[in-house]
Amino acid sequence: MTTSADAGHVWISWDDYHRSIESLAKQVQESAWTFDHVLCLARGGLRPGDVFSRLFNVPLSILSVSSYREAGGTQRGELCISDKITSTADTLSGRLLLIDDLVDSGITLHKVKEWLPTRYPEINELRSAVIWYKESSTVRPDYFAHSVAGNPWIHQPFELYDQMTPDSL
Repeated sequence: MTTSADAGHVWISWDDYHRSIESLAKQVQESAWTFDHVLCLARGGLRPGDVFSRLFNVPLSILSVSSYREAGGTQRGELCISDKITSTADTLSGRLLLIDDLVDSGITLHKVKEWLPTRYPEINELRSAVIWYKESSTVRPDYFAHSVAGNPWIHQPFELYDQMTPDSL
């Protein structure tokens, strides 16, 4: 990871981003825990969720959640959890790996972990994996590629599209 002179920000390159997803996948594999489904939290969990679904050959399910909608996606607002999960599986059941890009406050991960069993009682085990675990979080994920001290803003490589339009390509 590349850290700027401003301690409140961390910039991630595409190479670092992909290596971090692979490191996370290796950690899950080495834990010897197997899972039946990957549920990624969109939008940040889409890319790692896709990679995990391919590597572990399990169905990919997607749950849209959002709390960073204001100020170009940099200011947290009220958490919104979609009513529906998109999936190629008939239902979410068995062992589920919940994937997101990061956990900062822990609110999203906590609320989704509470919400899932009420909607999908067939889930009998739920674990979480994130690329970045900020130690300031109230929730510690089961797996994480990087532990981050404090609460810096992590600038992921795809964020450049947040400030662009198709006309600017």
